[in-house]
Parts: sequence; C-alpha cells; structure tokens
Amino acid sequence: MQSFNLVAKTLYGLEEVLARELEMIGAQEIKPLNRAVMYRGDLEVMYKSNLLLRTAQKILRPIRTFEVQNENQLYKKLQQINWPGFFHVDQTFAVDGTTQGNIFTHSKFVALRTKDAIVDQFRDRLGKRPSVDIDHPDIRINIHISDMRCTVSMDSSGVQLGRRGYRAMQVEAPISETLAAGIILLSGWKGQKPFLDPMCGSGTFPIEAAMIAANIPPGRMHEFAFENWKDYDDKLWKRIQKEVDSYIKPIDVDIRGMDMDADAVKIASQNAKYAGVDKWVRFGVNNFLENTPDMKPGTIIVNPPYGERLKEKDEIVPFYQEIGTRLKHHYNGWEAWIISGNVEALKFIGLRPAKKIKLYNGPLESRLDKYELYIGSKKGNAKPGRQRNDHNERSKFNRNDRNRR
Repeated sequence: MQSFNLVAKTLYGLEEVLARELEMIGAQEIKPLNRAVMYRGDLEVMYKSNLLLRTAQKILRPIRTFEVQNENQLYKKLQQINWPGFFHVDQTFAVDGTTQGNIFTHSKFVALRTKDAIVDQFRDRLGKRPSVDIDHPDIRINIHISDMRCTVSMDSSGVQLGRRGYRAMQVEAPISETLAAGIILLSGWKGQKPFLDPMCGSGTFPIEAAMIAANIPPGRMHEFAFENWKDYDDKLWKRIQKEVDSYIKPIDVDIRGMDMDADAVKIASQNAKYAGVDKWVRFGVNNFLENTPDMKPGTIIVNPPYGERLKEKDEIVPFYQEIGTRLKHHYNGWEAWIISGNVEALKFIGLRPAKKIKLYNGPLESRLDKYELYIGSKKGNAKPGRQRNDHNERSKFNRNDRNRR
C-alpha cells in the first residue's frame, strides 16, 4: 500500500511516549514535535493509529501545504484542491482552524473562508453544495496557518481520541483519558505489578491501567471519520479490528481505585463496567491519609486536589505534607507518582523526587514527580520537611477542593 504523511496530535510532555507507540504499530520516519508527532504510514497504519494509540488526540492526514499572504490567496489556493475527490456532496462537513503569527490572527475567520472555498467549488462543479454540521459532521477538515505557511489536512479521527466512550458519568474536573494513559506509560507500568490510585475520582487511572494490561484498544468504542472517506477500505478495517481483538487477554494483577467520596466510587465502578474492565478493577471507599490497603508493593499514582480555588494557603500545605508522610511510612517498596497543577505544593511532600516531568492538565501547567519509596535506610528518599497532623483541615480540603479524575 502507498504511504503518506500523517500527524498525530498529543499533549505537551507525551510526545516521546507517542513516538514509541507509533514505532509499535509500524509507523516510519517518526519525528516528535511540540504537542505532535509527524510520521509516515499507509492506510493500515492510519487505521491502527486511531484504534491503538493511547496518547494521541487526533490523527491528521495532510493533503496540501502552501504559502499564503492574504485572504484572497488563501481562498484561491483552497479552490485548487479537488474537494469532491475527498468526500461526497451529500455528506456533512466541518472545518477546524488554528493560526499562529501576525498575518492570520482569527482562526474562526480562516475556518469560514475554508468552508466558503469548499462549498463554492462543489456548487460550481456539481450544481449543489454539501451542508455544514459543526457538532456531528461526516467529514472534518483541519487548516493550520503558521505565519505564511498553510497546511490543510483531513481529520481521520473525528471525535477526539481521548474521549474513550466509557465515562458516562464523572465527578468535577476529571483528568483526561489521554493524560492518564500517558502518565501510566511514563511510569513504565504495564501490568507487571499492583497498581493503586488512592484518590480515584471517576476512576480514569485504574480503568486506563486495566485497558493497558489487558491490551484493550482505546478506540474500541469509537466510530472514526475515516470510515466516511471515499478511499475507506472496509475489508482492511474489519481485518485490523479482528486482529487487535485477538490480542485482548485476561489479567491477573491487583488494580485498585480508592476514594473517600462514596458517590465517586459508584461513578468509577460504573465507568469500569462501561469500559469492560470491571472484573479486573476493584474500587472502594477509603481515606488515603488514614487507611492503607492490604496490597503488595507496586505503583501508586496520586492526583491530589490542586488547591487553586483555596483562599488560604495554609489549607494546601498540611494536606500535601500528610501525603508525603503517608507514602514514607506506609508504602515502603512502592514507586509513587504524583501529578499536580500546584507545583509549589509539591515542595511540601517532603520527599526527594527521583524524576520531574512537566505536563499540562488541560490549560494548567502541571508536574509529574516520581518517588522511589525504598525499604530500609533509604526509606522514602526523605528530606527534612515540616509536618503537621491536622485531620480537620485535611477533611475540609478533601470536601471543598477536589480536582478529580
């Protein structure tokens, strides 16, 4: 099959993880960029990219790149693309636009002019025009202009790949599925040892962990935009789906999600059922700062409240201090990872990070810290730090300021 250029969009800090995923599915000429990875592949690689990549947000297929200096040039260049060769007049479409630089500063205007060029071409050639559907289009087109360089792409994904489809219910401010999967892959966890999320919220971390361990494709519940393209190969797509499903395996590893909020635990359990991993993940009501689950050492990933809505700094400090104290004294032999959008608060964990990784949780700059909780003299890799034990303050914090999953 003929190969072509592709671009996988991702989150900041996950580019190298995505590049490794692309290697596993046979992509060629892989080049990590900022929040994206360029590569080459054929239809099979493009289909697998949408179905299998856990850290990708979108898979774009560039169809034309050109220089443009003004609105009229943009329209004329877009008119030179054979749009009826990509989709039918009776299909709906939408255009997503992004801009960088001083020439084109309004992405919505760029998207509108692209829409005009496409519609006018169909009308001139066929006597009728396709309809625009912003919410549920058959075809999505992406246009990106950086200074004078314009790239037009077909969006093969449609709905963002991070929306797995299992999260029918969620608590406030859940972490994205893409970021959760990326953090797990950054930790190196692949199902070889126990996994715990002690503040699980909607259950995203344990669910993504189970899907990784069981080889469940993240795009299993998706319908993709490429299925509406003119060059769609249904026979190839069905073969890939059958092949990938054959790799799904039962898992025998302890995966748990805990939360002190009983409603959150119910939501997490229901989401695990939708994802098809409820038989492998255990959820329970538990206060991390007071009770330690009976588990063998493994990987613990903590996404604590960030405290961005708190007026009193003193409320966040003792909470993060107690997280560090709990890890140091009750999780010897574990490998801990803490993701927080409050980088200042991470200083009060009181443990020396073995690794620090800059990420973004939505628009919020965050950091992922790794802690090796040694047994014996290196226990907790601890450094001196102030410690407070104020149950009333931490309970108030948990109730009032959650950045949940």
